[in-house]
Amino acid sequence: MSLPKLEIFVKDVDEAREEIFRVLPMMDRSVRIIYFDGWGGFGVSAVLRSIAKVLPSVRTAPELCFDRIIHIDCSEWKSERTMQTLIAEELKLDHSVISILDKQDEDDDFSGVDESSRDRIERVGLMINQALRGSKFMMIFLNGSDVEFDMGAFGPPFARFSDNMMIWAFKKRFLTMNHQHDEIADKLRYTHAYIHPAIIPLTSSVFQAILHEEAAAIVARSPCIVDIDPTMVADCCLYELFLHCNFHTFHWVAHASNCCMCDGIIQGDRARAISVELHGKLNWECDAPLARKFLKRMKPPFLILEDGHVYEQGPYCWISVTSMNMKLHGLQTIPAAASSFFLAFERPDCPLPLPSGLFEHSNNLGVLVLCFCAFSFAAPPFLKSSRLRFLGLDHCIDDQFGDGEDHTEWACLYSLWVLDLRYTDWNEILSEEKMDLMANIKELNIEGTRCWQYTADLQGRLPNLQRLRIIKPTYQWETSRDVGNSFMDKTRIEILDLSGNTEMEVLPTSLSKASGPRVLVLDGCDGVENIDGTGGLPSSIESFSFDGYGPAFEWTPSIELPFKHFCPPTTTETNNRDIKVSKISLAGCKQLKILFLRGLPNLLELDLSGTAIKILDFETMVVQVPGLKRLFLIGCEHLRAINFPGKSDFERNLDLELLYIDTRTGATCHRSTIEENNSSQLQVNAIIADARLVRSLHSLIYYGMNSPRDVCFDIQVTSSPVSVGPVQPEAPCSDKIGHSEEESLNQLVPAHRYSDVSSMIGDASLPMQAFPPPPMKLDRHVEIAEGSDFLESELDKYGGLGGLMDLYAESVHVHDVRVCAIVTPPFWGNKLRHFCVERCSKVDAVFQTSQDGLLELETLWVSHLLMARWICSKGYHFTDGTFRSLQHLHVRSCPSLQFVLPVWFPSFPSLKTLYIIHCSNLKHIFTLDNEHPEEIAVQGVLYSQS
Repeated sequence: MSLPKLEIFVKDVDEAREEIFRVLPMMDRSVRIIYFDGWGGFGVSAVLRSIAKVLPSVRTAPELCFDRIIHIDCSEWKSERTMQTLIAEELKLDHSVISILDKQDEDDDFSGVDESSRDRIERVGLMINQALRGSKFMMIFLNGSDVEFDMGAFGPPFARFSDNMMIWAFKKRFLTMNHQHDEIADKLRYTHAYIHPAIIPLTSSVFQAILHEEAAAIVARSPCIVDIDPTMVADCCLYELFLHCNFHTFHWVAHASNCCMCDGIIQGDRARAISVELHGKLNWECDAPLARKFLKRMKPPFLILEDGHVYEQGPYCWISVTSMNMKLHGLQTIPAAASSFFLAFERPDCPLPLPSGLFEHSNNLGVLVLCFCAFSFAAPPFLKSSRLRFLGLDHCIDDQFGDGEDHTEWACLYSLWVLDLRYTDWNEILSEEKMDLMANIKELNIEGTRCWQYTADLQGRLPNLQRLRIIKPTYQWETSRDVGNSFMDKTRIEILDLSGNTEMEVLPTSLSKASGPRVLVLDGCDGVENIDGTGGLPSSIESFSFDGYGPAFEWTPSIELPFKHFCPPTTTETNNRDIKVSKISLAGCKQLKILFLRGLPNLLELDLSGTAIKILDFETMVVQVPGLKRLFLIGCEHLRAINFPGKSDFERNLDLELLYIDTRTGATCHRSTIEENNSSQLQVNAIIADARLVRSLHSLIYYGMNSPRDVCFDIQVTSSPVSVGPVQPEAPCSDKIGHSEEESLNQLVPAHRYSDVSSMIGDASLPMQAFPPPPMKLDRHVEIAEGSDFLESELDKYGGLGGLMDLYAESVHVHDVRVCAIVTPPFWGNKLRHFCVERCSKVDAVFQTSQDGLLELETLWVSHLLMARWICSKGYHFTDGTFRSLQHLHVRSCPSLQFVLPVWFPSFPSLKTLYIIHCSNLKHIFTLDNEHPEEIAVQGVLYSQS
C-alpha cells in the first residue's frame, strides 16, 4: 500500500507548524508516525524545532496534548548507539543508564567496532521503555542517516493505535534543497503519513526567515558557538550557497569559512575559531535546476553572472562572473558595496586581460578571486584595495603590456589574511619586501610554480602564519636553496601541507623546530624515503597524512583530514608511481590521534610509539602497505584496538614480521635492544596494561596461524611500572623461605603417607633451594602479572586472552593476580606445554573447566596459592588423553590444598617428577574423579616412567 501524502501550502516556519497542528487531529487514529519533508528538504530543522518549542503550550485539541515532548537531533549522524544515548539523555535517565552505554562503547573500542556500526543496547531500550510507559509523548526526530528506523526497537513504545506520536525527517548536517518526494516516500516502511510543503511559493523574505531558523538550529547543536548570533550563521549559509551555485568546479567552496571571515560576516576575536567550527556545517546539497529556478524568484544579496546574462545594477554584496570575453556581461566596475568578487575567464588556454577601471571603486573588497586572468604583476589593478583580506589567484599571468611602473604603496597587502596562489608565477608578491608588508597574514597557499623558492624567504617573516600549504610544484625541488630555517620561528603555524612535492627527498630540517604544527600532510611526496619523528617532527602534531595516490581535491581548515571522497582514486596511473618511503616514524608525536597512510608499497617500518592513537585500523587508516614488516607501538597508553585486515586481505596486503607493543604509562624502548626478525615468521612482542587489547592480538595471531608463515609471540599482560623493566619470572620463592620453615617441612606430610616416595627422594628436610625453578618460556608465551585491567572477564573471552591461551599458547606464566581461576570453561589449553602459576591469593582452582584438553602439557609448576583447594576441579568429563604428556608436577606452599588432580584414567604415561612441599592440608595428591573406570579403584594408577 502506498504511503499517504499530504501537500500543504505554507509560506514560513510558523505557518508550517500551525498547519501540522491543524491536520494532526484530523488524521486517522492509526497514523502515529509522520514524515515531514520541508520545502524540498529545506527548513525541516527549523519547523521541527519550532514544533518542539511550541507544542507543550498547545491545548486546542486533546490529540495535541502530550505529557512529554522528546526532541532528538541526530543530524550529525554517528551511530544507532549514539542515537539511543541522546534519547536517554533527553529523558534525563539515571546516570547508571549512561554508564551502561559508555562502558559498552569502551568495550567496543577494544573489540575494534567502528563507531558507525555500534548498535543499540537492548537493556537500555528496556529502561527507556519503562521510563515512557504510561505517559503520552510526542517525539521530534532529525535522522542524519540514510536509513529509516523502527523507533520502538530503541525503547520508546510506539504502537499503531497508541496515543504516542512521532514527527521526523531525514536531515544531514548540510542544507538541502531538492525534489525527491517519491524517492524518499518509497523507502519508508515504518511511517504512516508523509507531509511536504510546496516549494515554489517561497519568496525571498520567507526563504531568509527559514534560513535564519535553520541557522539557529545549527547554533543550537554546536556547543562551541551557542552564544553567537544566528543571523551571522544565516549569512554564512547564504555565502556558501553563493559559492555552491557557481564555483563548484574551481574548488573555492573549500574556502567558504575563510571567505565568510574575510568578507566580514564573521567578526571579533573568535572569528577564526568560529569559522573552523562552521566548516562543513554550512554545505548545501542542491538539485541544480531547482536551485536556479528558486533563485530567480528571490532577491539574494549576491549576483551570479554567466554567459547569456546581462548585468543589472543592484545592492549586491557578493558578485561572481564567469565569462568567455572581457565584456563581463555589461559589468564595467565592481560596485562600491561589493565585499566579495569572483571572476573566471573560461579561457584556460589564453587568460584574458582585466577590463580597465574594473577596480576603480573596490575599496570595500574583502575577498577577491581571479581565475585565468592577465594583469600587471608590477602594478596589479587591485593595489589600492586596502580592506582586502582574501586574495585568490588561479592560473593568472603577467600582462606584459600593462602598466609596468613599480608602485611602492601596496595597500592591498597590509590587511591580507589569506593568500592563495594556484599556478600563478608571481615572484613579486612573495618577495622579501612584499612579505614584510603582510604582517597580518594567517594562511598562505601556493600550488604549482616555484613553491620552495618562496619558502626559503619565510624566516623572520609572516609571524602570524597559521596555515601553510606548498603543494604540487611545477619545478623540481632545489636542493641548493636554503630552507633549513624556514619554519623555526613559526610558533603559530597549525597546518603544514607539503603535498605533491614529488622531488623532495628529505623534510626541511627546521620542521622539528616549529613549535605548534597540528597537521602535517605529505600526500604524493614520492621522493621522501625516510620520515623520522624522533627529533625530526614537532611533538605537537595531531594529524598526519601520507597518501601515495596524491593530494586531496579539497583542503580542510581543521585538524580533521579531508573526507574520503576528496581523496584521489586508485587508478592505474597512480599505481605505477615510484613511491620511495620505506620508514615512517612518528615516535614522540604525543598528540597524534588522526592518521592516514595509503598506497605506500615500499613502506617497511611504521613507528607510532608514544602517540595518542586510540584505534589503529588497517582498513581505513593504514591502507595498501603490502610491504610493511615492522610495527612499533611503544608507550601508546591510549591504544584500545588494532583492526587488522580480514584473512584474505591479510595474506595479500600485509606481510608483517615484527609487532612490538607496550601500553604501560611512560614506556620507552631503545631500538638497539630489539632484535629485528630476519625470518619469514611473524614475531609479536607485547606488554599490555589492559587485557582487552589482547583481542586485537588474537585476531592477528589467528590470521597469521592460518597463513603459510609461522607465528611466535611473547605477550605480557601487566601494568607493572616501567622502571622495573619487562616482567621477568622471579627467582624461586624458596629464596624467601626462612630456616624455621625448612625445619617444619617434616611436619607437612604424615610419615605413613607416600613413604615410598619419601624413600626415593631422600630426607623430607631437603633444602627448599632444591625445588625446581619455573619452566622456561617457549616460542608462544603468555605472561599475566599484577595490575592487569579487566583480566578476569578476558580470561573468559574466546576472541581474547582466554581464547589465545586455549588455542595458541605453548607456555603460560601467571603470578601476583587476584582471580579465582586461571583456565575456565570453555577453554582447556590445547597447545599448552608449560604452565606456571604463583602468588595468586584468590585462586581456588587453577583449572576449572569442562572441556577436553591439556593433551600436550609437560610441566605444571604451582607455588604460593593460599586459597587453592585443588589444582584441577572434580566433576568434569575429560578424555583419556588429558595429562598424557605430563612429565613434571611441582607444587609448593599451597596451605589449603586438599588434592592436586582428580583421576579418571588408568595411567600417567609420561610422568617423571613429582615434587610437592609446604602443603599442610594435602590429603591426597591424586583422588578419584566422580566418574572413573572401576579398575582404577582396584588396581590404582600406573606411572610408566617410574
